[in-house]
Amino acid sequence: MKYRSRIYWLWLLLACADAAQAQVNLAALAHGMTGARTQVLVLGTAHLSNAPKEFKPQSLQPLLARLAEFQPDIITIEGISGESCALMAQYPGIYNPENVAPYCVNTRAAKAATGLDVPAAVVAADKMLHNWPAQPAPAQRRRLAALFLASGEPASALVQWLQLPPSERHADDGLDDALVAELNKYISRHNEDYLIAAPLAVQLGLQRVYPIDDHTGDNIRIPDRQDKAFEAAIMKAWATSKARMQPIEARQRDLLGHNRMLALYRFLNSPQMQQALISSDMGAALRADPPPHYGQMYVTGWEARNLRMASNIMATFREHPGARVLVIVGATHKPWLDGILGLMPGVEIVDTEKALGSSP
Repeated sequence: MKYRSRIYWLWLLLACADAAQAQVNLAALAHGMTGARTQVLVLGTAHLSNAPKEFKPQSLQPLLARLAEFQPDIITIEGISGESCALMAQYPGIYNPENVAPYCVNTRAAKAATGLDVPAAVVAADKMLHNWPAQPAPAQRRRLAALFLASGEPASALVQWLQLPPSERHADDGLDDALVAELNKYISRHNEDYLIAAPLAVQLGLQRVYPIDDHTGDNIRIPDRQDKAFEAAIMKAWATSKARMQPIEARQRDLLGHNRMLALYRFLNSPQMQQALISSDMGAALRADPPPHYGQMYVTGWEARNLRMASNIMATFREHPGARVLVIVGATHKPWLDGILGLMPGVEIVDTEKALGSSP
């Protein structure tokens, strides 16, 4: 009887512990919070590097006007920071340089012009921003642009460059002719970092944008002989959603081809479209997933990446309670970032559909 009694009480204690755990409510921590909530607007974007030749950057102006109404204090982009690229470069046996190269900017030219490697440039840029004056001189903007290029963060360099009068956009203060040419190319490059984030930051008087992407979480490590099998499995899974994706892709091409950019972003950020996108990608990978379950590996890596991206986003507003934060990321990241950041006490997720307005 004593043995049964002990088992009973042990079961009761475990049951109570489970019940207590089930009642934990992180959101309740914000009840009675004295400061304003941080507002986060996650904008799912098309990758404009894939835009057709008919695409005209000026067609983004209605979208920029909507985003400016939100008045973000902080703008983040789907790029890897120079700091993170420098970290991965230290471990080539773990992070294959060929895999990292597409995400990390080559800084050799900027290093030659400034004499600074990435870590030194990151520290110098941070120090300069910490002491940034209300009315910076052109020489200070040129210097900071050079430091951002040496840091591997060209979008922030462009923010400084665009705030200079055209007559002040010349080589000096760490910028040589090669870097000036590089900056001028970024002005019209088809990329959301340069056509949306940087011009919006300039319009709002911000000094930089923040790269928040991370590819350490989805650095899936399998034997080399399995690489092709992994890729084939994911491609086969995506093929199962081909019929569903064809009209979606056709609609995107039509809106892009006719330069209806605000309509495109309303389309991409609607809940129905978000659900269709992730179901056809990650959902398909999970559904068509025979052993050794490459699909599950892919989705777990995807989710780890988004968790680390969310952490990087939070680091941008850590010292700015109540900030308004615009997050510009590929459309399929949006559901995860909305969900993860929305769990954080003191964070309010802004309705993107309302921010973009109703379709005409």
